[in-house]
Amino acid sequence: MSTSEESPGVQKIPSKSLLFAVWAACIGGTFQYGYNISVVNAPTKAVQSFINETWMERYNAGISEQMLTLLWSTIVSIFTIGGFVGSSVGGTLAIKCGRKGALLINNVFAILAALLMGVSRPVGLYELLIVGRFLTGVNAGISLCVQPLYLGEIAPRALRGAMAMGTSIFITGGIFTGQVVGLNELLGGDWAILLSTTCIPAVVQLLVLPWFPESPRYLLIDKGDERACDEALKQLHGADKYHGEKADIEKERLDAVGVKPKKPWELFSDRSLRRQLVTIILINIFQQLNGINAIYFYADYVFTEAGIPAARIPYVTLGTGACECMTALTCGMLIESLGRRALIIGGYSLMAFWCTCFTLTLTFQKASPWVPYLSVICVFAFILSFGLGPGGVTNILAAELFTQAGRPAAYMIGGSVNWLSFFLIGMAFPFIVSGLKQYCFLVFLVICVMVATYIFLVVPETKNKTFLEIHAEFQSMGKKRRNKVDGTDGPSQTLLSTSL
Repeated sequence: MSTSEESPGVQKIPSKSLLFAVWAACIGGTFQYGYNISVVNAPTKAVQSFINETWMERYNAGISEQMLTLLWSTIVSIFTIGGFVGSSVGGTLAIKCGRKGALLINNVFAILAALLMGVSRPVGLYELLIVGRFLTGVNAGISLCVQPLYLGEIAPRALRGAMAMGTSIFITGGIFTGQVVGLNELLGGDWAILLSTTCIPAVVQLLVLPWFPESPRYLLIDKGDERACDEALKQLHGADKYHGEKADIEKERLDAVGVKPKKPWELFSDRSLRRQLVTIILINIFQQLNGINAIYFYADYVFTEAGIPAARIPYVTLGTGACECMTALTCGMLIESLGRRALIIGGYSLMAFWCTCFTLTLTFQKASPWVPYLSVICVFAFILSFGLGPGGVTNILAAELFTQAGRPAAYMIGGSVNWLSFFLIGMAFPFIVSGLKQYCFLVFLVICVMVATYIFLVVPETKNKTFLEIHAEFQSMGKKRRNKVDGTDGPSQTLLSTSL
């Protein structure tokens, strides 16, 4: 079969090499992000006792409740500051060292963090926990920036959505694993060892990922190494199936001749990318402000208000992690058939519905003994709805809405606003709860409706399209809008006829 006759869309089943490459990238990448979000919840009281004992040894006086709360909040929230730093440098690292090279280098932060947190108790320095959590945040920030970039570039067009879902699947897998390992029956009783286990996925990735190739797009478009690109494509897709994908990359390379990778500030000044950039910024902000992380950070509060006995809360929380992990897998199986728009719009719409139900059940939870359990159902349904669409599709869109020159900078911008929003919701949610009480989820209801409406009106379907086709469709949409604003009804060239 000739190159012109073979379409990358024919490849409907990923090769074993591609699947293992995705696994190798994710196990030391976004798995760490999810793991470090959840694993810190279990040892809360034990770490606070350690801080109190250390304070007593230093100053011969007990620590005040306000200072203890401040130090613990710093240990938890410094993770988001590290994430912001990591996302700010992740794109540059991916350009300088390659996608695979950046992922390998990133493991240094995880190993160093594990070492510092592991020795904090023997040396009696709770400050090492703060530094360690900051470094885990840096590791997570780089991972969330570089890993989706790598997955989006190694996958064939017909499987790009399914393969890129590895980001979401491994985040939820990390959350669930952290919840399991944090149980008292496992490592929950030894917080120093528990927090230092973040080195294990890092070591695994250092041993496995070098056996898999660099991103073929990076090799050909950024480095100009056609031979290495061919070898990478053969390893990932097979010697008889890579030609169509090579043709797509070659078209993108010709389009990018003379164009250097863009800096983040250059994206803001490029009018042709304005709509894509606004979309990436908004969906990353909404991904954090829709209430999902508030549920995980404050799960004890939510389930206590719902009437769940304190002894059962860790196991109910474990169920939420398993629930989201299952829906991420389901989303991965549906994304190439239903498309990105249907999943993300449907997911946010369902989240808005469950926010309404959750508000009602919390308001009337004392009306009957069974009402609190309806609140629990609403929490699980909310998490299911998030995992079905927004949790997985958001990271995929960042890869698909930009061509090679703008993609790393787009991930830097999207990742930075994502982490800032993460920090904001972590700080603001307690005040929202105390001020609005059971009506706090109405705030998230408004946010979910807003983002679903925006995507419905602005974002086209990207399923089974090349990056150049997606870029051309956005340009066509922008040209039509400018014609309407100018009041001109003259002919305009329609670059693509795909309906929204």
